[in-house]
Amino acid sequence: MTEISVYVPLSETQQDFLRRGATGDTIRFCDETTACDSPVVFGNPDARIVMSNQNLRWLQLESVGFGEYAALDWSRPGGAAMVSNLAGFFADPVAETALAGILAFYRGIDQLGELRRRAEWIGDPIRTGLRQLTGARVVLFGRGAINTRLGQLLAPFGCRVVTFGSDWLKVDLEAELARADVVVATVPDTPATRGLFDARRFSQMKPRSVFCNLGRGSLVEETALAEALNSGHLSGAVIDVTRDEPLPAGHPFWKTPNTILTQHSGGGTSDEIDRKINTFLTNLARFHAGKLPLGLVDFTKGY
Repeated sequence: MTEISVYVPLSETQQDFLRRGATGDTIRFCDETTACDSPVVFGNPDARIVMSNQNLRWLQLESVGFGEYAALDWSRPGGAAMVSNLAGFFADPVAETALAGILAFYRGIDQLGELRRRAEWIGDPIRTGLRQLTGARVVLFGRGAINTRLGQLLAPFGCRVVTFGSDWLKVDLEAELARADVVVATVPDTPATRGLFDARRFSQMKPRSVFCNLGRGSLVEETALAEALNSGHLSGAVIDVTRDEPLPAGHPFWKTPNTILTQHSGGGTSDEIDRKINTFLTNLARFHAGKLPLGLVDFTKGY
């Protein structure tokens, strides 16, 4: 029997679902401030709670991101604790969010929604500003599950897709940005990617291109992106992640034109929590069998 502390807000039905799947284990449902000494933890508790738990053997995150825990000492008296994340879990919905945002700019949906809100009819003049995604050149920055799925979704449009990840240091990034109609970033937070998209990078991008960030907010210098949108150099941005969340009042993204701000909801689905429970239960069975969990975090890489 293993004690499990759960830091995921669950309904009574979901709690029962988890109990049935973890028969024989003791489950504690915790809030974000509850101290913990359980060997198994499910959720994303405060880093201080994780740090103080000397009994921890395995932490199953309910996220892909590992950033707030990266600096912790994972050694424990009985050996190093394992951490698993939800790698690949959000690939389908996030890829669909990216595609929806790109199409909204190409087909004028964002603009048309605003015109409807203002009860303003323009009609035929709108047509001349509309574009087709068919045949567009798309740079996918990140080789993970999200961009892999997005590449599949873009295939029917005949897009010319270029993908690169950690090998970006070996490619002519400036040349790729200058040719791209769309750039989609889904890279993790690492020292090499922080602030990578700054004023210089945005100036290198093709005029009237679309930029999408669905990975980590640390990738982008947000003031520089706002300036690129305000000036019209970029024709649109799909922003799912920001450096500060919730986005503070007065942040430029609240007023920048041609910005779709999805408020870190890009991976959301109506059955998201149930699917997270299923993932945890699958890994719990592996834990009891002495196997490594799926989605094991590599501490040397930080993801």
